[in-house]
Amino acid sequence: MNRDDVRVCVLTLEGTNCEDETVHAFASLGANPEKVHLNQLVRDPPGRHRALEDYQALVLPGGFSSGDYVRAGAIWASRLRSGLRRDLRAFVEEGKPVVGICNGFQALVELGFLPGLGGETDVPQASLATNDSAHYECRPSLLRYENRGRCGPLALLPRDGILQAPSAHTEGKFTVPQGEEEAVWGALLEADQLLFRYVDPEGTYAGYPWNPNGSLYNIAGVCNPEGNVLGLMPHPERSLSRYLHPDWTRSGEEGYGDGRLFFDSILTYVTEAF
Repeated sequence: MNRDDVRVCVLTLEGTNCEDETVHAFASLGANPEKVHLNQLVRDPPGRHRALEDYQALVLPGGFSSGDYVRAGAIWASRLRSGLRRDLRAFVEEGKPVVGICNGFQALVELGFLPGLGGETDVPQASLATNDSAHYECRPSLLRYENRGRCGPLALLPRDGILQAPSAHTEGKFTVPQGEEEAVWGALLEADQLLFRYVDPEGTYAGYPWNPNGSLYNIAGVCNPEGNVLGLMPHPERSLSRYLHPDWTRSGEEGYGDGRLFFDSILTYVTEAF
């Protein structure tokens, strides 16, 4: 498949606010992304209906879907479960990538697709809970990529490489039920589901502000056991260009930023797999 044939569904809902940046990221790398409202997939608006099976990648972008009432991503997940679950399951089983960024990550966790230990579940196995600071955190974050090869869509990212992407959330603390922390951590490592962990400028695991939310074991992103459903809290679409990096005025560097490789890797995976 040629890259310009790759159709990316960037799913929107009332309250999402990062769809334009996400569409721009894929389009700038030669793909064919489209903003698609959830209603276009689950209903049949005249002339606007879309079928999920016609796309090669699905992205749930950031924002505050449905106001993040109940819990962050909970309403979005409920609407996906009630209207699109069969299509989503088929999409995942085909090996197509499903990517959740920030609010999208929260929705995939609420939906039971992530971390998906032992398979998809109806009850969330984890939570993106309120930050330890108890308020909204918007700051540059440094992420170490630690996957050993399970996550095919991110195969171009070098292991132990550092990616800069801004965090922007109130509920980003990856946590699991009390008493299950060691078991879940061990399961994630054994199944190679760990993607990103927060680090400081020296590349070491650190607390606040480098871990902006107090996330368990500095976890910033995970994938499912099959490796094609992935989520992360920071926003790679907001570091696509060098001028979006916090040191841009000092460095004067031009061109693409750290986020480019994230999207480029997903598109490379799709073109080679399909």
